Amino acid sequence: MPADLIHLVRHGEVHNPEGILYGRIPGYHLSDLGHRMADAAAESLMGHHVTRLYASPLQRTQESAQPWASRFGLEIETDDRLVEPYNWFEGKRFTFPGALREAAAWPKLANPFRPSWGEAFRSVKQRMFAAIENAWVATENGEAVLVSHQMPIVMVARSVAGRPLFHDPRRRRCTLSSITTLRREGDRFVEVSYREPAKELLTSAVDLGAV
Repeated sequence: MPADLIHLVRHGEVHNPEGILYGRIPGYHLSDLGHRMADAAAESLMGHHVTRLYASPLQRTQESAQPWASRFGLEIETDDRLVEPYNWFEGKRFTFPGALREAAAWPKLANPFRPSWGEAFRSVKQRMFAAIENAWVATENGEAVLVSHQMPIVMVARSVAGRPLFHDPRRRRCTLSSITTLRREGDRFVEVSYREPAKELLTSAVDLGAV
């Protein structure tokens, strides 16, 4: 049988004292607090029968997947489809409306509905559902954990809720090390729960995430 549940897990806090929008830039690892967040997420599902573990190839998601691998005795299977979207502002300290002072950035901010500054929402949604479908089929029994990033997880959550993909990045419901859980019903996935096992640690976080 395919997976009973699919858990979409966001990575923990990244060590980013300079406040850089890191996107896909290599070398950004979890902070000490981020490791605690990742461990809290894995600990929160210890009563579940997790049998497959997938993660984005970026360092912060691979590190966030490690507590799951240790606690459930699983190998981390890397899936490129779970990766952070590319972003024109990578490597910069992005603030809004501060970004408007840079003339070169204006065309990149022209269309927030796509968005024009990076990978299209629709593209992110399609690859995420391809990864989810693969995990659902490949997990012969039990549950699958997919460790990914904020925007990709939000694309899935908004899609299954029937909401537009366009949104305000400042109001995303996907905190660090949060878990969005899906179940298959007929020919579609539905959300069954959203939890924040690292909620008590969020007030101490310096880096809360992306655009």
